[in-house]
Amino acid sequence: MTRYRPPPKSGSKYITREGELLLKEELNQLWKIERPKVTQQVSEAAALGDRSENAEYIYGKKRLREIDWRVRYLTKRLEELKVVSKVPPDKTKAYFGCFISVESNDGDKSKYRLVGPDEINPEKGYISIDSPLGKAVLGQKAGSKISIRSPQGKISYQLTSVEYLSP
Repeated sequence: MTRYRPPPKSGSKYITREGELLLKEELNQLWKIERPKVTQQVSEAAALGDRSENAEYIYGKKRLREIDWRVRYLTKRLEELKVVSKVPPDKTKAYFGCFISVESNDGDKSKYRLVGPDEINPEKGYISIDSPLGKAVLGQKAGSKISIRSPQGKISYQLTSVEYLSP
């Protein structure tokens, strides 16, 4: 008997213009600045002699592997992402890139932006369109009632507003 598990479903392949710029900036930082610096540190540590007990060498090689993995990931991901910079014709409905305001039955109000999985940022209120709330509000108009299942049970919201930034 095998323990085959199908690969996880990849997230949406959409990103905002700002998100794309952040990913490109991270890629540039890793490739042009951080990797050359770590490579220099590793070569200096290797010149000290015995590499088997040289912590700087071992840590440096590990950090290079991490940088290379992230550079490969970002390069592939940026190739497959579709940048969404246009506002949809119907601005009354919630679509990718919009800001939404929701109110729970308890009266708690929250504001979110629907973004791709590469841009999720709880501090800014950026949630993925693949999240339960993101899926529930897609295509809905302000005033719509929305219900989602969560570990705490069924939660109901009212979509109070939908706003878009001008490009």
